Formats: sequence, structure tokens, C-alpha cells
Amino acid sequence: MKRIFEILIISTKLGLTSFGGPIAHLGYFHEEYVRKRKWLDDANLVALCQFLPGPASSQVGIGIGVLRGGLLGGILAFIGFTLPSVIVLILFALLLQGMDIEAGWIHGLKIVAVAVVAHAISGMASKLTPDLSRKSIALFALISTLLWQTAYTQVSVILIAAIAGYFIFKEQKEDSPSTIQFPLSRRFGVICLGLFFGLLLFLPILRELTGSSWVAMFDSFYRSGSLVFGGGHVVLPLLEREFVPSNWLSKETFLAGYGAAQAVPGPLFTFAAYIGAVVNGWAGGLLATFAIFLPAFLLVLGTLPFWESLSRNPKIKGVLMQQLSAY
Repeated sequence: MKRIFEILIISTKLGLTSFGGPIAHLGYFHEEYVRKRKWLDDANLVALCQFLPGPASSQVGIGIGVLRGGLLGGILAFIGFTLPSVIVLILFALLLQGMDIEAGWIHGLKIVAVAVVAHAISGMASKLTPDLSRKSIALFALISTLLWQTAYTQVSVILIAAIAGYFIFKEQKEDSPSTIQFPLSRRFGVICLGLFFGLLLFLPILRELTGSSWVAMFDSFYRSGSLVFGGGHVVLPLLEREFVPSNWLSKETFLAGYGAAQAVPGPLFTFAAYIGAVVNGWAGGLLATFAIFLPAFLLVLGTLPFWESLSRNPKIKGVLMQQLSAY
């Protein structure tokens, strides 16, 4: 019980102090979990969560919590790291509804949002494309997404990048074996993966059958959390396409909230709490948070039991390298 309580205290401390994007968060995690407490000494967990769709820093936090304290440890690590910014952004959304969206400080937040996204793109580019092959894949992805803005472009580019990585890096030498010992079974992992894909497939059907705005909102956030690679900044265009054209909220309100999300610590995916609160108050904010982070939970719990064997395969590593370049 002491270990479980310790996970909650430390993750809450990180949730209150971890400003910046996913790369900055991983730096905070390394300082707290690896250097100070020596809970983790294996970089494969970070590599896996960079590969999985969803919020990379939150997934690392969940994974560390699970490794330290089982399923309950993962849940508490997530709550501690996420809840502070969720509460602040929901309160901001409720406050904003009684204010003039054209006020000068709101415009300032929108300008901050543009600058932060540009800086994030620059930072991710230098980190994820260190060599010519990955720079080429990134350039191909950029040109393709600019020229063909369809619903299938992103998925197609990711698949092409994965195939390229399979052939380019298939001869890469195998690294030393992973040391991760995951406390949950592979059977549990299969159940989580099945639930992840099942929800992704059936939520749109349920949305059409029920016509419920709550189901529609849950589906939109769940799909965004399932399909976004590369961290919180990358989710911006997906959420914008989901909620602005359908008049759930105005573009000005959307950008003001995204600017506010930069001013609070914790994962940028908590921007979903702001959108949900604008649409449906406190209940909408909490539902949006649960929906957008649920895929991250299911994927971490579903994939980590298999990671030890997968991480030693050079062909799999090649696929991951080129996928990260495309993201």
C-alpha cells in the first residue's frame, strides 16, 4: 500500500510541475523515476510509447506505474499526472463562456498556440529525423499530406513509411535484450488490444444508430486518441476537424483553449477536457478526458507484455524508425 500511495504522490507532483510538451515531460520523468528513485533503467519503455498512438508522456507514466504497482499503480500514475491540468482547463472553459471571446488576452492565447505548435514541429523534426533516410520519409509525408488532404492520407503515409523501414533497416544488428518484466499476463494484453480495436470499430456504428450527442463526442475523442502519433501538438488538427466544422465550438474558442493548455503543466491531451467542458460542462470535460486517454491505457496494457520479444527484432525496429519519421 505504501508503494501505491508513493506512485500517486510522485505522479501528482509531476502533474503540477511538468510544463512543456512530451519531450520535456520525459526529461522530468527521467529525473524523478530513473535518476532519483531508480524505478526504471530501460529506454525501451519510452521507445514503445513513442511508437504507439496517443500521448507519449502519459503512456510512459502509465507504463512506469504499472511496472511499479500493477494495474492500480498505472491508474494512479495517470490520475496524478493528468488530473491537475484537467481541473484547470475545465474551469477555464466554464469561465470563458461568460466572457468576450474577442478580448485582447484571448487573442494573446491564440497567438501563443500558433507559436507553440511551430516550435513543437521544429523540435520533433530534429529529434525524429537524424539521418537522410528518415529525413526523406518526413519530406515525403509532408508533401503528401499537403497535396492530398483526405481522410486516408495519414494512414496511407504511415503504412508506406512502415514498409520502407522494414526493408531499409532489416539488416540492422540486434541490440542487447530488454530487461522489462511486465507484471500482467499476455492474455490480459490480448483482451486490452481486442477492446481497443473493438471500440475503434463499433463506436462509429453506435454513433449512427443512437444519434446521441454524448456517444458522438465519446467517439470523436476516442478516435482522436487512437489515431494520433507524436504527442499532444499533433492532435490539434484532428480535434479541430472533429469539432469546429460541425459547430460544436467556434475556431476562436478552440484556439483560445489550445493557448491556455500551453500555460498549464501536464499532458497536452488534456486540451480535450477543455473542449468537452465547452460543449457539455463538467460532465463533458470528464467524459472527453476519459475517452481521449482510454486508447493510451488499452495500448500500453495490451502491448507491454509482448514488448520484450518484439524489441529484439531488427525488422520491427526498422518499422518503428520510419514510422516515427512520418509522424
